[in-house]
Amino acid sequence: MALSNSLIAGVNFAAMLLSIPIIAAGIWLATQTDNSCVKLLQWPVIVVGIIVLLIGLIGFVGAVWRLPSLLLFYLVAMLLVILILAALVIFIFVVTGGGSDRAVPNRIYKEYRLEDYSGWLRRRVESSEKWNRIRTCLSSTSTCSELNQTYRLAQDFFYASLTPLQSGCCKPPTDCGYTFVNPTYWISPISQMIEGDCMQWSNDQRQLCYACDSCKAGLLANLSREWRRADLILLLALVALIFIYVAGCYAFRASKTDKLFSQYKQGYYNS
Repeated sequence: MALSNSLIAGVNFAAMLLSIPIIAAGIWLATQTDNSCVKLLQWPVIVVGIIVLLIGLIGFVGAVWRLPSLLLFYLVAMLLVILILAALVIFIFVVTGGGSDRAVPNRIYKEYRLEDYSGWLRRRVESSEKWNRIRTCLSSTSTCSELNQTYRLAQDFFYASLTPLQSGCCKPPTDCGYTFVNPTYWISPISQMIEGDCMQWSNDQRQLCYACDSCKAGLLANLSREWRRADLILLLALVALIFIYVAGCYAFRASKTDKLFSQYKQGYYNS
């Protein structure tokens, strides 16, 4: 029985350790410019990580102090958390599917279209109320201004590997025909046939293309990349938690069997 309790304690300690990469993934998302402005995924991930930590701690205490009620609570609660984490992993995978970049002639950087992304993600940015808050946050960062310090010549800029956010928000779409002056200042074409995002572009450094659909698409492309990286960490943690949970169930069952066997032997010898 001591061996079973030691195994349960070790299993629960391992579960506590697995909360670290989950919480770290949430914190990493919170430090990214786009995620800090949108505020969608980081807190659910952090909360799940904290719950895993607390449940693992409860199970560890139950194993050390040999409290079956706490161990039973651990098994039930951890199962629920595993189901929640699995649902979160699947959800992230589904909503970040689809979207893709589009090649631009004579350019290294890619451009993005809003319609390529899932409806759930689009609804997070399409309403004026939500987007006004997000664009205010984005425009207050150095995402675009730092381009002016890095790229002086048009050729250097055209062959730069811009992030989706920079490509969508910091310059007009290439097919608008604007002439490069610097990364965030462009001369409007003579043609008056420009429309859509081409009309939204402004050389005002507080405006740029933050009102453009291309900016919304670039934001979603950035989010999708970062969410997929976080999702990989969550998936690995989920697989490890499942193995740990199975081991915990086995150890708990073994401890109960040992206890019954011990009681049986004690009754047998007393009789």
